Amino acid sequence: MKNTERFTSRVENYVKYRPHYPDGLLPYLKEEGVLKTETVIADIGAGTGISTEPFLANGNKVFAVEPNEAMREYMIQQLSVYAGFTAVTGTAERTTLPDASIDLITAGQAFHWFDPQAAKAEFLRIGVPDVMVALIWNVRQADTAFEKDYESLLQRYGTDYKEVSHKNIGAPQLTTFYAPNTFKLKKLQHVQQFDIKGLKGRLMSSSYAPEKGPAHDAMIREVEEIYEKHQVNGMVKFHFDTEIYLGPLTL
Repeated sequence: MKNTERFTSRVENYVKYRPHYPDGLLPYLKEEGVLKTETVIADIGAGTGISTEPFLANGNKVFAVEPNEAMREYMIQQLSVYAGFTAVTGTAERTTLPDASIDLITAGQAFHWFDPQAAKAEFLRIGVPDVMVALIWNVRQADTAFEKDYESLLQRYGTDYKEVSHKNIGAPQLTTFYAPNTFKLKKLQHVQQFDIKGLKGRLMSSSYAPEKGPAHDAMIREVEEIYEKHQVNGMVKFHFDTEIYLGPLTL
């Protein structure tokens, strides 16, 4: 299956159960001087628009680039109320956007799907000189007993969990991507909590969770057991570090 098609059957769960970004994200970008109302943004791998909407609500003009038709169509339905919104059929490596048209490039929960070298070349093409790039991930923690059990579940049942994890992207890859410049790393914390329906939905929003068959059935039984073991007043909690990598790209 192509990376661009991995989430086609998971849009409903993705929309309902994937974490959004903490309120501190936009204030941080404003403090760094890279986000103003007039800033033109390309949100690459925009998905269903989770990473796009905060910038639209800020009054920005945003080109939301997304190759997956199902995710893009949902995003169009939800975000067309914003005057600054434009949906674009494209990829990180071929956005179809005009040369030197973008002030700030963002990628929320998406960069690990890109070809870094080809994406960098494309970002340099579409960006103004010294275009700023913000690569953002919600990094699920595994500190509590519940989070450790959930992580273990993913490692055992995820079809290619380790291969496609954003954890495969780290300082060496990002240092190469931003070179010859450097990047800043900012971390923000937030929490997401679920009842059992939400926990199952969150699990099934992941591209590596088996959707049917014996492995799926066993995984669902086990996630129910994990929930019953750890729930407090009917809820379990995920803790996230939102990691924001920010820096300029130059030739």
